[in-house]
Amino acid sequence: MTFPSGKPPVTSSAETISEGQGAAVKDGDSVVANLTAYSWDGKANGASGSTYDDGAPQLIKVDANLPSVVHKAFQDSKPGGRFLAVVAKDSLTPQQAEQAKSQGADQMASVYVVDVMGVPTVKAAQGTATDPGVKGVKLENPGGDKAPVLTTKTDESAPKGLVAKTVIKGTGPVVKKGQSLLVHYTGKIWGKGTEFDSSWTRGQPVMFPIGVGKVIKGWDQGLVGVPVGSRMLLSIPPDLGYGKQGQGDKIKGTDTLVFVVDVLGAY
Repeated sequence: MTFPSGKPPVTSSAETISEGQGAAVKDGDSVVANLTAYSWDGKANGASGSTYDDGAPQLIKVDANLPSVVHKAFQDSKPGGRFLAVVAKDSLTPQQAEQAKSQGADQMASVYVVDVMGVPTVKAAQGTATDPGVKGVKLENPGGDKAPVLTTKTDESAPKGLVAKTVIKGTGPVVKKGQSLLVHYTGKIWGKGTEFDSSWTRGQPVMFPIGVGKVIKGWDQGLVGVPVGSRMLLSIPPDLGYGKQGQGDKIKGTDTLVFVVDVLGAY
């Protein structure tokens, strides 16, 4: 980025750098995007962060929680496009403006260069379930965009090693190490039926790098090589989960974890 000399602007603006193709982003969409941010202070004008440096794009919900100029710029964009947005004081809510002032950032503007990589529309794995899963675990596949129902309360002994079952096989490209996965998932504890986490419950899929140690080992080992669009059932022993220390109040160091994971995209 090259900045003009002088003080940063007090009025926000946005510019389309490249158009992209396909349907425009709509309000309420979740968008997969790469972005680089700069702090325009009229002096150093330095970069303040980039998903390219982190090696993983972000999933961004396009709604009124974004600065107004960014909100509008997303809705003027298409997949494959790039836009530049300058967020000045006039795009901040009173609360955001007060926070910026308390941090000494009220005399600068934020600049974002955003690459719109995709707008995922599929909310669940599609197709017929062809694998019953794991003995002792019940999985209901209601079809459509509905969430699968996972039941893990059982007297059966948990498998000692990792089990990764393809319940619904997707038709997309296989997941590669280092890609960022977009997934919906539910996690429960074997034998107890305790749900400790679920993106379905939160109503928003999540993204994370796979195969590079950013998630538990059972996910890294069980999801690389899976075709996009698949529904996976994972039984993960403690040593491939959170180890002897467990996690929080719900997961003990001896618990086997069970996940149903819908692989919605890989970027």
